[in-house]
Amino acid sequence: MADQKRLFLLDAYALIFRGYYAFIKNPRINSKGMDTSAIMGFMNSLFDVIRREKPDHLAVCFDKDGSAERTELYADYKANRDETPDGIKVAVPFIQDILKAMHIPVIEVSGLEADDIIGTLAKQAEKEGYKVYMVTPDKDFGQLVSENIFMYKPARMGNGIEIWGIPEIQSRFGVETPDQVIDYLGMMGDASDNIPGLPGVGDKTAKKFIAEYGSLEGLLANTDKLKGKMKEKVIENAELGILSKKLATICISCDVTFDAKDYELSVPDGDKVQEIFEELEFRRLKDQFLKLFSVDTKAVQQEETPAKKVSPKSDLAGGGQFSLFGNDGNSSATLKEFTSRKTIKDVPHVYQTVNAGMGLKLFLQKLMLQKQVCFDTETTSLNSLEAELVGIAFSWEAAKGFYIPFPEKREEAQILIEELRPFFEAENIGKIGQNLKYDIKVLDKYKVTVKGKLFDTMLAHYLINPDMRHNMDVLSETYLNYTPISITELIGKKGKNQLSMREVAIDKQTEYAVEDADITFQLAEHFTKELNEAHTQILFQDIEIPLLKVLAAMELEGINLDKGFLQDLSTHLENDIRNLESKIYKEAGEEFNIASPKQLGEILFDKLKLVAKPKKTKTGQYSTAEDVLSYLAKEHDIIKSVLEFRGLTKLKNTYVDALPAQVDQKTGRVHTDYMQTVAATGRLSSNNPNLQNIPIRTERGREIRKAFIPRNKDYVLLAADYSQIELRIIASLSEETTMIDAFKNGEDIHTSTASKVFKVALDEVTRAQRGNAKTVNFGIIYGVSAFGLSNQTDLNRTEAKELIDTYYETYPKLKTYIGEQINFARENGYVETVLGRRRYLKDINAGNAVVRGAAERNAVNAPIQGSAADIIKIAMINIHEKLAVGSYKTKMLLQVHDELVFDVFKPELEELKKLIKTEMENAYELKVPLVVDMGVGQNWLEAH
Repeated sequence: MADQKRLFLLDAYALIFRGYYAFIKNPRINSKGMDTSAIMGFMNSLFDVIRREKPDHLAVCFDKDGSAERTELYADYKANRDETPDGIKVAVPFIQDILKAMHIPVIEVSGLEADDIIGTLAKQAEKEGYKVYMVTPDKDFGQLVSENIFMYKPARMGNGIEIWGIPEIQSRFGVETPDQVIDYLGMMGDASDNIPGLPGVGDKTAKKFIAEYGSLEGLLANTDKLKGKMKEKVIENAELGILSKKLATICISCDVTFDAKDYELSVPDGDKVQEIFEELEFRRLKDQFLKLFSVDTKAVQQEETPAKKVSPKSDLAGGGQFSLFGNDGNSSATLKEFTSRKTIKDVPHVYQTVNAGMGLKLFLQKLMLQKQVCFDTETTSLNSLEAELVGIAFSWEAAKGFYIPFPEKREEAQILIEELRPFFEAENIGKIGQNLKYDIKVLDKYKVTVKGKLFDTMLAHYLINPDMRHNMDVLSETYLNYTPISITELIGKKGKNQLSMREVAIDKQTEYAVEDADITFQLAEHFTKELNEAHTQILFQDIEIPLLKVLAAMELEGINLDKGFLQDLSTHLENDIRNLESKIYKEAGEEFNIASPKQLGEILFDKLKLVAKPKKTKTGQYSTAEDVLSYLAKEHDIIKSVLEFRGLTKLKNTYVDALPAQVDQKTGRVHTDYMQTVAATGRLSSNNPNLQNIPIRTERGREIRKAFIPRNKDYVLLAADYSQIELRIIASLSEETTMIDAFKNGEDIHTSTASKVFKVALDEVTRAQRGNAKTVNFGIIYGVSAFGLSNQTDLNRTEAKELIDTYYETYPKLKTYIGEQINFARENGYVETVLGRRRYLKDINAGNAVVRGAAERNAVNAPIQGSAADIIKIAMINIHEKLAVGSYKTKMLLQVHDELVFDVFKPELEELKKLIKTEMENAYELKVPLVVDMGVGQNWLEAH
């Protein structure tokens, strides 16, 4: 039927877990320290369904207390599952509150799983003429699919949604009818639910049995046709198979009833939803909500109850319009009525445009009298090397500020900036900004240097709450309860119709730009107090702020690139890649897309059968991930070739072919952006291009460094690298005497460790023993396990465990230190570097062992990695200052974690080698000496 109504039933916990783990590498933490990943992930899925599908009816089904019936049948049902992460436990009440505020039914019954509730409701709704979509990534729901019931697999990892009907179920499970999925699951079992299945029966065998015998019962009735061990296993485990089928069967007769009226999508309680989103600090989700549910609140107030059900296609009583999908043109009015946050329309303010002549003269007089001023540049581009000034905003008092528009002609703009030069170069006036590095680089193009005490709100917040986002809109909404004007309101969305800032009317430029400066000024006042409370004021003022200027100078300088060399290297790599392709095709016996995980998996595991039980992804596809293939590479040449193919392809695409395109046309150099506020440990990250990730472990990867060359024949590159700085830090922090003595005596730490662990003389340590000791030395910092160590060495798991145990016996103080760090984190919720940089560990007391274990590893690793980051930052600041004071021609170009790269003027080389080594080795005093290795060359590889 063309007008057939549609019901969407959401599998709550499946989507909540999926959302939580989607953010596991980059959790969403708000300013209160709450992990909101699970809530955000679930709401994204819900809103995506509503946006895409515009459903008539919708409900969300939850498990409650597990399945009483299945647990009674089989006590170990789902017994293998880890405890639910705390981030999910906290999320569920919030999610249910949001759903209730949206008037979306929450269906849960004690002793029933969501699968059974969805199965029952789906079959009931189908009888009433509905098309039903079960929104879940869980394959078990395939058994419920019919002509009018579908599986709706949400979008994930860049892949679109999938809707599985009968043909898709037939193809995926190798069945004739969807109900045979139960037989498939009964035979194969389900590791995630701890359903045992028939021992020895996997995906292919289950499909084969279903094709031959139709069902589990059909198989058991024909065991005489089976052979060998499979026959024995099936006969011996017949009862286990029948039990597994019962456990896998979704109940369709639960004590729940489909209520068409109650499940109809209706007008939400907008105020309540937004109140919850405000508490959670969900700015984008709030905006999505307002676009999806654009409501005229006057009309809603005329209804008898706020929960009255309304068809998304009909008018409300009283003449008001309800537009579920935000396309009625009233969304801006609704935004104002729904949000409790203030905007520029709610706050009295005085934002003035400053014109040339007397107005500018009077403004400058006021400006020069201030102790500190927030300024914000408006430009033509986000790329600071291309950006031209459109205007500059200033604020030194809340709700007040000024905007100076700049002329388009460069000569006229330069004349105007000269009027402002005394302010920017005044040492006695503090300068406030958000991401000041960008403004400093833009002003440098006009030969203006920003002097005086600096305060960067982005950096301040990074030290206060490193795991949260630091952009100004988020900070404003979180700390000032104020939503700034969106840039898209001014210039439109990205695309050919987007305006340039110059095309925006001056009055609108003024409102937008001065608001930014005003907000940033207010945030600076707020963060000054919080920096003191977090005891990070010194770290902010003495490290991060001075480093900001150092990074700006390095980014402006850039580095020279030999494009001709990279073109030649690209040709060689292309030939090597083609040769590897031919080799792989020959070993596979056919041509296929090596870059396709699906096709590669089928070749390796279906056709070549390299592994008896290959690992699979959640979608049922063979896993060809790096860790899986690396484990198998020792035994199979084709896998070695595949890994080499992948490595060379990535090398060519990511670096060799990409780097020349990132050379700036004006300077002829590559200019990276160093990000100070990304890594929670305090490490810098590099972007556009990422020059910290240039490969070093493979011979072909190292060749890329040959492309980085001095500015001309009068210069050479110098690389200065801290030797084993993390091991020196852990020796110092743990006060491990044996390790400290080795460093003080100038011994090779890995040889020294091997000598002690393997109980041999220093000169008798073999290469293999040193290699294993090196792996343990670095692995201990990252909490290496016996399994992990065995994968990284030639040791088996027993030998690896013995080596770790012996290591801790050799270095008992180190083991004590690790325990103390974890205990400190448990009691305080954070750990610190040598300079007091904090890493907050919200999961350190989590009930889930996997989540808690990751936090415990961070408790040990963060102070070490973070201290190394702090130390090299001190060295960079001191070296930069010395180079400036001495008026040297030499420039610092790159920082790659423990390494600094310099463009050295040849006549300054010997003097600067001493200067750089001295400053790096004396940046911070540990209980062991810091040692710096140095190299010089005509390219980065030679110097390194």
